[in-house]
Amino acid sequence: MRYLIDTNILIRLVNEQDAISEDVWSILNDTDNTFYISTMSIQEIFMLMQAGKLNVKQWNKPADIFNYIEYEFYCSIKYVQKEHLLTFANFTPAENHGDPFDRMIIAQAITEQIPLISSDKKFHQYRKQNLKFIFNEMI
Repeated sequence: MRYLIDTNILIRLVNEQDAISEDVWSILNDTDNTFYISTMSIQEIFMLMQAGKLNVKQWNKPADIFNYIEYEFYCSIKYVQKEHLLTFANFTPAENHGDPFDRMIIAQAITEQIPLISSDKKFHQYRKQNLKFIFNEMI
């Protein structure tokens, strides 16, 4: 099965693996699954690092992020396409959810009809707009 991994899950994989639920770990460890990271997540990570809000020891330069995604996590990069932008333009943002990075990632998942794995509780609100959502719930 195919899955889109949200930014917060990617960061947790590198910085705090104990913040990933057993259910999500079982998905991530299934070698039959295929994983994608949005270019929006990569852009968001770059911006967080530039602003000093994210520090990952393994990521000293931008190429390190790509190496981790592609060669350590064995994940493909999902580039934003015209179809994703059209979905983004046509769906209704959830109440109190203005993050354009999140909304673009959600639009990609809806367009591609693939589940999005995230720790963001606000994503539940997009299920009524056909988002297949897997919540990384830590108990």
